[in-house]
Amino acid sequence: MASSVSAHAQSNPAPAPALQRGIVKMVLSGCAIIVRGQPRGGPPPERQINLSNIRAGALARRAAQSQPDSKDIPDEPWAFQAREYLRKKLIGKEVCFTVEIKTAQGREYGMVYLGRDTSGESIAESLVTEGFATVRREGIRGNNPDQARLCDLEDQAKASKKGQWSEGGGSHTIRDLKYSIENPRNFVDSLHQKPVNAIIEHVRDGSVVRALLLPDYYLVTIMLSGVKCPTFKREADGTESPEQFAAEAKFFTESRLLQRDVQIILESCPNQIILGTIMHPNGNITELLLKEGFARCVDWSMAVYTQGAEKLRAAERGAKERKVRIWKDYVAPTANMDQKDRQFVAKVMQIVNADAIVVKLNSGEYKTIHLSSIRPPRLEGEEKIKDKDKRFRPLYDIPYMFEAREFMRKKLIGKKVNVTVDYIRAATETGTVPAFPERTCATVTIGGINIAEALVSKGLATVIRYRQDDDQRSSHYDELLAAEARAIKNAKGLHSKKEVPIHRVADISGETQKAKQFLPFLQRAGRSEAVVEYVFSGSRLKLYMPKETCLITFLLAGIECPRGSRNIPGNIQVAEPFSEEAMLFTKELVLQREVEVEVESMDKAGNFIGWLHIDGGNLSVALVENALSKVHFTAERSSYYKTLVSAEEPARERREKIWANYEEKPTEEVAALQSEEKERVAKYKTVYVTEITDELHFYTQDVETGAQLESLMETMRAEIASQPPVEGSYAPRRGDFCIAKFADGEWYRARVEKVESPAKVHVFYIDYGNRETLSSTRLAPLPPAFSTRTLAAQATEYAFAFIQVPLDEDARADVVDCIVRDVQNTQCQLNVEYHGATCPHVTLQFTDSKDDAGLGLVKEGLVMVDVRKEKHLQKMVTEYLNGQESAKTARLNIWRYGDFRADDADEFGYRR
Repeated sequence: MASSVSAHAQSNPAPAPALQRGIVKMVLSGCAIIVRGQPRGGPPPERQINLSNIRAGALARRAAQSQPDSKDIPDEPWAFQAREYLRKKLIGKEVCFTVEIKTAQGREYGMVYLGRDTSGESIAESLVTEGFATVRREGIRGNNPDQARLCDLEDQAKASKKGQWSEGGGSHTIRDLKYSIENPRNFVDSLHQKPVNAIIEHVRDGSVVRALLLPDYYLVTIMLSGVKCPTFKREADGTESPEQFAAEAKFFTESRLLQRDVQIILESCPNQIILGTIMHPNGNITELLLKEGFARCVDWSMAVYTQGAEKLRAAERGAKERKVRIWKDYVAPTANMDQKDRQFVAKVMQIVNADAIVVKLNSGEYKTIHLSSIRPPRLEGEEKIKDKDKRFRPLYDIPYMFEAREFMRKKLIGKKVNVTVDYIRAATETGTVPAFPERTCATVTIGGINIAEALVSKGLATVIRYRQDDDQRSSHYDELLAAEARAIKNAKGLHSKKEVPIHRVADISGETQKAKQFLPFLQRAGRSEAVVEYVFSGSRLKLYMPKETCLITFLLAGIECPRGSRNIPGNIQVAEPFSEEAMLFTKELVLQREVEVEVESMDKAGNFIGWLHIDGGNLSVALVENALSKVHFTAERSSYYKTLVSAEEPARERREKIWANYEEKPTEEVAALQSEEKERVAKYKTVYVTEITDELHFYTQDVETGAQLESLMETMRAEIASQPPVEGSYAPRRGDFCIAKFADGEWYRARVEKVESPAKVHVFYIDYGNRETLSSTRLAPLPPAFSTRTLAAQATEYAFAFIQVPLDEDARADVVDCIVRDVQNTQCQLNVEYHGATCPHVTLQFTDSKDDAGLGLVKEGLVMVDVRKEKHLQKMVTEYLNGQESAKTARLNIWRYGDFRADDADEFGYRR
């Protein structure tokens, strides 16, 4: 039978097998490879080609888990070397091949050549030449020159003792890390995240591979850190169904890494899953998968990615923007927003919560912004307030809520911040009532600091964990996670094991009896520190007193502010005109700001009445100046009455807001007033100038009361000498009146302005106007017999009228030096010209020459003129302007380079 087949073959020779081409995807062994075609719209077809006429050693096989009796089969000698020889020669290369035999089982045998045609290197011949394969001589036909050549090459290899014909063993032991190492985590840690040489042996999906670690030949399954590709889901019947783009992602990784030499950084081993990054000379596959839309970032493994999580986020962001592959239907959370709405600068007006703020846009609109991806402190589980009768106040009763709010308040309130909107959280509904309204969630930064990250790093907030497909999160989510990890490691705030801080804050708003007990103390304290917690109306506020740890309701004294609408029994009180504007004005100026208050009295409802100061300004005066309040007759007995009246007059003349419908008084009265105001009234009084400040304000004593002060001082010092105070027994508090020992060794009356420490107490000498910082050992309580009720503080603050002080420090120092030289510690004549926001503005004459000290400064070119518009002052203003012109003409001092008051005057420390 065989001879007939042979004869038939000789008489009718078979046609030559067709030459085919492909790219080597994988080397299965020394005599078997897998080739693939070119990809067209998806992974290409592939086929296994076995080399004809030769045999190489079989590689190891692990026992089948479904067959308990089966055993592991090790590598045959030189099998691994043969595989490696072919792998290095062929992987990723184009080859051509002919299929000579195809068995009934579908196995194909043929010849493989490197390159596009048979002129290239014969792979079978190369293997035999190097001694990595033997020739199957039982199938050799003598008339086949290719087979005869293989026999000759084998004989030469034997003679040369190459490969398996050498005397070496040629065996390798490949160990599966899963079964060879008891604790893979220790193994990963021992490598200290240093790159390890490896060969990628198998690609399970785009982000999971099997790798052979060199030189120890550990076989390990690695999941790429920080990413996840679509996978192949195993069904109940054992078949696999790929997720969309799973096959494409697998091919993407296979075509670049399968059986390539790479370096792997083993980064972590949570739950026996080894995470790592594969580095190839042509790039980082993790970033490439993201860039091409084959993978998405994974939060839980992103933290261990050593190459920088921001690179992964950037690559994913680029794929989303291009809408490639898994992102083909992606819609950005802020896709429907204009650029000006996505990123803007705004002023922080209120801290609503530890994760929410109210900002004012440039348009004047108010907007609530929630910090992206963080959660404020909250009560967990069954934790409840112990006192069931106590009203629950989240700010004080939730641990660390107050600290979080205070951090944000001190950092942000009144400041301009950069807002980048990350997403809009839609309103959630329960039935017909929204549980949460729509939220604008954004990243808020100030001075380059991400506020959310700062909160989390201090343990004052936690990071929200999302579903993997939830894209509505902070654009700096990884930084937030890293900040939280640091806070947990350092046991900060919410993560601390210490006892939580407790804030026992007494709310005495409306508690008449409690308010009565506090009233004398607050009256004696003078100016007290406070934080404005809430604004009910333009003149009604709720204050937190930090030193007293209490909440009070505070009413502004001296003014009559429009009332807002409110519900009263059986009726609704309609809001008065401009009540809303007054409330907004007060909110913008003082809400959640640190202020100082002077309590004068209280009403029958337990509300305190007094004056509120912020940044040196009086809120009552500010409301009157802006035509949002009128002066109330009760202000007449106050020291601020003249300032209030001076502020009300121009507001009334402008006829705006509450004065819009103001009617002039009868003509006779107006004429009388005008005749009074036609001329400036000069009522000079003799004063003694005791102190001059760097801002060119000065303090004076009335000469008329000088004898009373001297008498009080003598009596007080005599009493102190007979009963000296115990050194160190006095604990100063801000606002206290006390006695202080000056550098001359004498005691003087003073007021405590600030307490930095027992060694650094800032005091103001109330009878002389100078300030000093000294130790509390040089302070003592002020004896009641010598209090300000016996004799009022003698130092009165004034500022020069018609004068604008240079902002430049050197120029200002020249002015101060000049005034100190001319008027300090001398008697002068003083006349009040008009009232400013903080003190009266006056002209000062030398007693002997009657020359105007302020006008002298103008004429010497040391200051500029502050032009006033009041009619009765125009004569004085003209005289000052003439003096300024003469100084400019002579180019004196600040005018030495000419008139600098151009658009850029601020650069030189001046402004018009």
